[in-house]
Amino acid sequence: MIPTNKSALYRTLPLTISKANTFGKRLKGLMFRTRPLHDEALLITPCNAIHMCFMFFSIDVVFLNERNEVVKVVPNLKPWRIVLPVKGANATLELPAGAIERYEMKVGDYLNI
Repeated sequence: MIPTNKSALYRTLPLTISKANTFGKRLKGLMFRTRPLHDEALLITPCNAIHMCFMFFSIDVVFLNERNEVVKVVPNLKPWRIVLPVKGANATLELPAGAIERYEMKVGDYLNI
């Protein structure tokens, strides 16, 4: 489907993106990882909400719909926080803290993943 929003941007991120698309991988996510993300991201699908329990560092989070359109951005999400279900989201991209600002991502953008 081609977006009708003419101001939307298509973005390709210069990051290595791992996929968490099984129950076990989605359950673990980034929990218990001690070193922060750097030049990498985790795509969790299906997923429309996250928690930061047992996390040791902050991350940026981008919620995507079925067309990889950004429907919500959450910069600098700290450990032990929760993001409730996001309407229309079916995937979550967990990024290094500061990535949303660095790559100027905003709601309505499309990501090439």
